[in-house]
Amino acid sequence: MKKRMLEILLLIAIVVGMNYVYRLLFWEKDLNKYSPEVELIRDVIEKEPQILYLGESSNISYHDTDEDKRKISDFIADYFPGKKMTDLTKRAGHAGIYYTYLKNLPKNSDLDIVIVTLNLRSFDAEWIYSELETSLQQSLVMLRKNPPLVNRFLLSFKAYDIKTKTERSKQIKRYFNHHHLHFPYDFPYNTVAEWDTEQYKKGVYDENGERNETLSILACSYVKTYGFHINEGENPRLKQFDEIVQLARRRGWKLVFNLLPENTERARELVGEDLVYLMRQNRDFLVNYYTQMGVLVIDNLEILPNDQFIDQDWTTEHYYEKGRKMVAERVAEGMMNAQY
Repeated sequence: MKKRMLEILLLIAIVVGMNYVYRLLFWEKDLNKYSPEVELIRDVIEKEPQILYLGESSNISYHDTDEDKRKISDFIADYFPGKKMTDLTKRAGHAGIYYTYLKNLPKNSDLDIVIVTLNLRSFDAEWIYSELETSLQQSLVMLRKNPPLVNRFLLSFKAYDIKTKTERSKQIKRYFNHHHLHFPYDFPYNTVAEWDTEQYKKGVYDENGERNETLSILACSYVKTYGFHINEGENPRLKQFDEIVQLARRRGWKLVFNLLPENTERARELVGEDLVYLMRQNRDFLVNYYTQMGVLVIDNLEILPNDQFIDQDWTTEHYYEKGRKMVAERVAEGMMNAQY
């Protein structure tokens, strides 16, 4: 028995020693190679902000014609000159990514308010099962709260959500074919796949009565992007936002969700009121759900007209200067009204 105990202790000592050597000689290089986002986190830590804004491309996108090309977070900071504010922005980022970043911030800091973009589109199947997800998940492995050597082993053995482009595509198609749509009135389609097929057949026509193929395809993109119910079944994105709420409670942060504007005007024009109904239903669910959890939710879903969306050939949350300023103003006013 004594010999067995000595063997176990020796094994533990070897593992601890290997972890020490790895951390001393190789960890920093691997961390920067496989999780370069660590520099974003370190930049936040170095700046010691009181307010932190987490966002994706909506925060940093601008148009060449904008006189002021600053971020949404920069415009929000203008309203709080007495507080140190910074942002942590990752293109294609979502709640699961934000949660990992937030966990890596020090528990004892001056951080008081965390603003997170609540992107309605991030709840859809094409984003949840995006082909970008494998690389995003890979980038998080080295940031896990484990001994560095353990994380390196997890990375080597691909212990993360790794799927091929074909597998991701199958997940999306499966969702479109099996996620049932429900309306408080008669609706001719049971699934997104059925709606998408018929929407394409229906098409979009110009003032001369000629079919516009580009807009017909865009209309179908709107159907696939916003044709879902968040409050039905298990949406992994909802769970990830829930984790952020729980983390904020443990850390004592005031939490703000910035529900981003979507182009409801374009959705109505290309598809119709049925799609706008779903967008509003999901908005209402998110606002009520997280307000009850004590989160300050700023509802910006319908505040911008079509002409404030930069991309007219796809569904994105990229806004012109005026649009970014309007979003920032609403967020700042909500925070001040809540005495944040």
